[in-house]
Amino acid sequence: MDNHFRNFLNIYLESWRASSLTEIRDLISKNFKGREITGGEIVDFDFEESILGWERRFNFVKENNAQWNLKEISILPLRVDEMLVIISASIILQGEELKTANLFFQTFEKGNSNDWKLIRSYIEAGIPIENLGKVKIN
Repeated sequence: MDNHFRNFLNIYLESWRASSLTEIRDLISKNFKGREITGGEIVDFDFEESILGWERRFNFVKENNAQWNLKEISILPLRVDEMLVIISASIILQGEELKTANLFFQTFEKGNSNDWKLIRSYIEAGIPIENLGKVKIN
């Protein structure tokens, strides 16, 4: 993995941890496509719907004085200018981690101006925390 992508990923994760909608919005491609699976229900969404989802989650975290618990599970190069990052995300509320987390499979692409953007996301939502403890983290 090149340093440029690592630096980008650090900025992306810090923006997420800070619940910064402005920063996250700038790191997502306008052509973004996503899919979330929650309890067997499949929901597909685009850039605008994604931003609304980030906004709801960020507002929840801020309003409840909570924190994000983000863990990088794996980083896989897909193509010369594409990287897949697997991230588990849970919320810590009043010092206690919620009992479920989401598992994000996020694909980032390097554009013509050498800037990385999130282009695709597949999310498995509502995974019991104890199941994620069985995942080996790189």
